[in-house]
Amino acid sequence: MKRVAMLGLAFALAAAVTVPQGRADDFPNRPLRLIIGFPPGSAADITARLVGNDMSQTLGQQVVVEAKPGAGSSLAAEFVARAPADGYTLFIGTSSNVTNAVISADLRFDFVKDFAPITPLTGLPLIMAVHPTLGVSNLQELIALAKAKPGELTYASVGPGTVPHLSTELFALRTGIKLVHVPYKGSPPAVTDLLAGRVSVMLGVASTIMPHVRAGKLKALASGSATRPQIAPDVPTIAEAAVPGFESSVWFGLVAPAATPRPVIEKLAAAANKALKLEDVASKLRAQGFEPLGGPPDEFAKFIAREVDKWGVAAKAAGLRS
Repeated sequence: MKRVAMLGLAFALAAAVTVPQGRADDFPNRPLRLIIGFPPGSAADITARLVGNDMSQTLGQQVVVEAKPGAGSSLAAEFVARAPADGYTLFIGTSSNVTNAVISADLRFDFVKDFAPITPLTGLPLIMAVHPTLGVSNLQELIALAKAKPGELTYASVGPGTVPHLSTELFALRTGIKLVHVPYKGSPPAVTDLLAGRVSVMLGVASTIMPHVRAGKLKALASGSATRPQIAPDVPTIAEAAVPGFESSVWFGLVAPAATPRPVIEKLAAAANKALKLEDVASKLRAQGFEPLGGPPDEFAKFIAREVDKWGVAAKAAGLRS
C-alpha cells in the first residue's frame, strides 16, 4: 500500500506544474502528434485513431497518429518522454509499458516519473478458457483440478512478461495452485494449441477467445475484468468466481511528458472523455472488442500506481524479477 501511495504522489507531482492561464487558453494552436508504440492496425492504433479523430474536432486542431513500433512500445515511450512538455506530443501508454517497467532494469525512462497521466481510453477484456475435454465447467472446478494435479496443468500465453502471462501467474499465486507456463510468439499459435487440447488453459483477449466459445470449441470460465464485459455478459469475473478483488485487462491510455502544464492536461482529458462518451465512437470500439474507459487524470494516476504494484508482485512470482 505504501508503494502505491508513493507512486500516486509521484504522478500527482509530475502533473502539478501550472502555467499562466493564457497559454492554456491558447492551446492548441497547431496539430498534435499522438505516438503509438505498435504498428498500424494494432489495438493501440485503432484506439488512437477512433478517439483522436473526435479529439481533433473538439480541440480545433488535427491529432496526427504516428507509429513508432519496437521493444514492446518502449521505443515510442522513450521518444515521448524526451519530447517538449507542451501538450503537442502525446503517447498511447499501455499495460505493456507497466509490465516492461517492472521487468526491465535497462529502460532509459521511468514510466511513472516521466509521464503525466491524462485519461484511460480503452480496455481489452481477458477471458480464461479451457478445452472442453479438460472436464471443468467453472473456475472453482479448475482450481480443484489444479490442486489435485499440481504442476500437471499447462497454460498458454502470448509471450513471457505479457499481461496474460503475468495475470495467470497472479491468479495461480492467489489461488495457491501450480500451472506450467507454455509461452508462444503471439496469440494465433497459442489459441491453435488450446483448440487442439495441447495446453489446458489460456487467459486470452476476449475478442479472440469468444468466437471459439460460441462455436463450442472452448469453454469460457471467467473474465479478468472488474465487471463483466459486454462481449461476454454471461461469463463471471475471476473476482466473482474465485478471487475477490482480482482485476486484469490489456488497457490503453493517454499520457504526456511529465512536466506538461496541468491546464493542458485537463483540456486534453476533457476532449478524450467527450470522444469516449459519443455513441458512435463507443459502438465502433465495442465492435472490435474494446471497452471504452475514460476518467479524470488523478484517477488514472492512481490506477497506474496500482498496476505497477500488482504486476511487480506477479513478475516476482513468475521469476522475472528478484
